[in-house]
Amino acid sequence: MNFENLKLQVITILSENNLERDLKLKNLCQFLSDNINYYNWVGFYFANHENKTLHLGPYVGAETDHTVIPFGKGICGQVAESNANFVVPDVSAQDNYIACSFTVKSEIVVPLFVNGKNIGQIDIDSHVFDPFTETDERFLEFVNQEVAKLF
Repeated sequence: MNFENLKLQVITILSENNLERDLKLKNLCQFLSDNINYYNWVGFYFANHENKTLHLGPYVGAETDHTVIPFGKGICGQVAESNANFVVPDVSAQDNYIACSFTVKSEIVVPLFVNGKNIGQIDIDSHVFDPFTETDERFLEFVNQEVAKLF
């Protein structure tokens, strides 16, 4: 798998003129899940700054009960407050982790900025311990820069 090759496909998916934004994001989630074998759940959460909550957007993977997450709660909620990437090699070692499924072993969350404001994040769960590298972080930052163009 070559992240550089995947970047071109990300741009293509997000530039589909005849599709609504949510469908583009869902297609992007599916593409990432299909092409990176340790990306087992891929989705977006979007911030409601007034209520200080995150709301589940398009995703692929197992269904989740976590459709609304308060800022500060879990990995996603912490990223909403910190505005920084959060890589969790082993979710069982995290005190403030919201368990989604016993199959989830690790997680990466990268904030999504539009005009300097954190409007949400991409959240990826893996069934593998410690698969995420700095290359994943840079790639997902690129993905979010491209997604930001939709807003």
